[in-house]
Amino acid sequence: MYDADKIIKQFGRNVKAERVRIGLSQESLSEKMGVNFQYISKIERGLQNMSLKKIVELANHLGVDIKDILRF
Repeated sequence: MYDADKIIKQFGRNVKAERVRIGLSQESLSEKMGVNFQYISKIERGLQNMSLKKIVELANHLGVDIKDILRF
């Protein structure tokens, strides 16, 4: 069985790792995506869920393969 809360937290850690790896701030990423930087912060802390469409958009803005942020 999968634990959704654990998966959302791991997803957030993956997003943060990729964002930091490419040297992008939360503010810069949020501007590229047209969202509030607090939204990105909540994603990275595992407090906010994202739609699949937004996950695809996020991967594109980070310039990573989607599997890099969806590994659990």
